[in-house]
Order: sequence, then structure tokens, then C-alpha cells
Amino acid sequence: MELSISDEKTKELLTEVMVELLKTKRNVLYDVVLEALEEVGLANAIAEGRKNEFVSEDEIFIIIDARLSENKL
Repeated sequence: MELSISDEKTKELLTEVMVELLKTKRNVLYDVVLEALEEVGLANAIAEGRKNEFVSEDEIFIIIDARLSENKL
């Protein structure tokens, strides 16, 4: 016996799951997105530091915090 689901039904189910996730686990999703933004910011700061003289970790986090403040979720 083979079970198959159409692409349309799969898309509908995934959409339903994502909506439910957003409703019930908003804080978890927020934390994941925030962590990803911090990682991108850190990577950008590291890349910038490689072009110029090295910067301290504190300066990197100041840049990240400033960019996060500009783009609040």
C-alpha cells in the first residue's frame, strides 16, 4: 500500500503548520531569527575587519546592536 499526497495538499499542510507555529511559538521563532541576524552581523563585521585593522569584540557587538536596533522585528 502506497501513500501519496499531491503537491497542492503538501503545500496546504506546510502552510497550516507554519501558521500554527507562528501563533504558538512566536517567541521561539523570534529567538531563531535574532540569532541568525546576530550571526550575519558578526560575519559581516569579521569580513570588514579583515579589510582594515582588527577591531575588538566589543566594537563588533556595538555594530551588531546598532544594526538590530535599526531593524527591530
